[in-house]
Amino acid sequence: MAMTKDELISDIAGAIGEPKTTARNALDQLAQIVADQLENGGEITLPGIGKLKVTERPARTGRNPSTGAAIEIAAKKVIKLVVAKGLTDAVNK
Repeated sequence: MAMTKDELISDIAGAIGEPKTTARNALDQLAQIVADQLENGGEITLPGIGKLKVTERPARTGRNPSTGAAIEIAAKKVIKLVVAKGLTDAVNK
């Protein structure tokens, strides 16, 4: 089951001994910092988690699954996460 934002905030607040409002503000600020950095074409490393970076996905031809007709899929930017080795090792114990 996926952890909700409220559960994450409760866990962070408990771990650092601060009120939930402080943890919520910190989490919201982290999200804003990450978005700003990626929007400007940069990368951001989240220690112990991984590195987020923007890559270009080129235009390509795909298929409509219901009709089988060829369709053009436009180029776009996507965010990729390169997972930290420590996190991968922890999951695969």
